Amino acid sequence: MNNILKRTLLPSLVATSLVGVNTVSIQPASADDLLRDIGVGAATGVVTGVITNDSSTLTNAVNGAAAGAAVNRVNRGRRRNLGRNVGVGAAAGTVSGVITNRKRPVSNAINGAAAGAVIHILNK
Repeated sequence: MNNILKRTLLPSLVATSLVGVNTVSIQPASADDLLRDIGVGAATGVVTGVITNDSSTLTNAVNGAAAGAAVNRVNRGRRRNLGRNVGVGAAAGTVSGVITNRKRPVSNAINGAAAGAVIHILNK
């Protein structure tokens, strides 16, 4: 019975502890990247809202932040691609605009696409 426990329980405990240690060490770096991309997206959304003459600063910031978060999540573990980042940003900005009841889907898509492009440029 003692050998059975050693053969089954011990390897699983070692594997679990290794995964736990690696996950804990990775988390702060990914959280910093996510927060940075959300901040860059929000700032880009505000600036793009001024350029497109959309007066709602808060919703522009929310749309940009949503685009930044989406671009960050899509790029996890992948090579960055400008077309993908712009597309994901535009889609996230449009969806966020639907949620915040904005009636300007083109402006929302432009805000998100700009956020995706800026994040791509800054992370290159």
